[in-house]
Amino acid sequence: MEMGFTLFCILCFLVSISSAEISGKVGINYGQLGNNLPSPARSVKLIQSLKAKRVKIYDANREILTALRNTGIQVSIMVPNEIITNISSNQTLADQWVHANVVPFYPETMIRYLLVGNEILSSSNNRTWFSLVPAMRRIKYALRTHGIRKVKVGTTSAMDVLESSFPPSNGTFRSDVSYSVIKPMLQFLNRTKSFFFLDAYPFFPWTSDPVNIKLDYALLESTNVTYTDPNTGLTYTNLLDQMIDAVIFAMKRLGYPDIRIWIAETGWPNGGDVDQIGANIYNAATYNRNVIKKFTAKPPVGSPARPGSVLPSFIFSLYNENQKPGPGTERHFGVLYPNGTPVYQIDLSGETPESEYKALPPPENNEPYKGKIWCVVAKGANRSAVGSALSYACSQGNKTCDPIQPGGNCFKPNSLIRHASYAFSSYWAQFRKLGGTCYFNGLATQTTQDPSYGSCKFPSVTL
Repeated sequence: MEMGFTLFCILCFLVSISSAEISGKVGINYGQLGNNLPSPARSVKLIQSLKAKRVKIYDANREILTALRNTGIQVSIMVPNEIITNISSNQTLADQWVHANVVPFYPETMIRYLLVGNEILSSSNNRTWFSLVPAMRRIKYALRTHGIRKVKVGTTSAMDVLESSFPPSNGTFRSDVSYSVIKPMLQFLNRTKSFFFLDAYPFFPWTSDPVNIKLDYALLESTNVTYTDPNTGLTYTNLLDQMIDAVIFAMKRLGYPDIRIWIAETGWPNGGDVDQIGANIYNAATYNRNVIKKFTAKPPVGSPARPGSVLPSFIFSLYNENQKPGPGTERHFGVLYPNGTPVYQIDLSGETPESEYKALPPPENNEPYKGKIWCVVAKGANRSAVGSALSYACSQGNKTCDPIQPGGNCFKPNSLIRHASYAFSSYWAQFRKLGGTCYFNGLATQTTQDPSYGSCKFPSVTL
């Protein structure tokens, strides 16, 4: 009888550890690509005010890890992409990295997840692809060498790791990495009982096809739109579940049907450029509130391929980060402004009823903008940097800057800002279809107000 009771207690203990480890509590991604962000100590207070139980950072910032000591917040840290190749072939380097970045903080800072790189398989540097799994193995071995056994090792993957995702049952990893990288990775994750960390953003497939993909379906807001997979008969009520299940079926196709999914990033932009559809506060709040409701549901809802499974998650992101490159949406994923005030009300615990939130501003760009757009120098841009960007835009040829040369229609007034604005607009109008952007390292911004004057006519993009 005593032996049976003891075994029962041990089983309960193991179950409690397991359920605590994979609870549906929602975390937040704490990016640092901004020159106007609060201090780590202030940021941790803000994270607590959001009721986040987990946080993921994109490095092993000592100040942040110190601020997270004794907070009870589970922490995910990251090995930088650029050192993965070196670590993959050198156990000493792996040991040194763990000794420098984990040991000084553990266990007072609750480091629970160690991600080796960020979206490595989305980069064109295929040398790093083949270093990824060996680096993960070396980091895991280094943790064990230091007596650290509670930290799971993984890496984040974006949806572009799949070459087929529709219908979900056709989910297939890209042929260039499927057997060479993904299969050994899945073997590692399976052996170490870790997670497949997935970055999944319904915003992107929706913006690429807003006619056929309904906005409500992407926002997890739909009440009457469903999709049934013809191969499995599984019925989907939102786009996120389709994306998750495509990865599950891809893993199953390689012989690993049971590896757990962790949503490492998901979110919706609260703003963006004029030519970007659906990036607004209303949609961002709606999406994030709905996914939090999904992830924190009791009992867990899972996805159609894994009903009832827990989906641990991190929402992207803590702040609007003004130094992130790329289109405007990249700098508008935060739930907070850089001054710490909320972009919209949100509770990551999922406990606040919808009725307690204030009304959201109505969305104004859920339909594509139709008209002309210009690209001009952003307010407050550094003048010397603007001069360099002007030179770059004019060096691309194609008579981009002829009108601002002496004697040209736009030479006078001979102003750096006016000349640069013309050059930016001219460059963007010519090269947008080839991938050119109105960004110039944050020096440029889109406008619907025609900056032309007199006989000086600025080129524009027409949508």
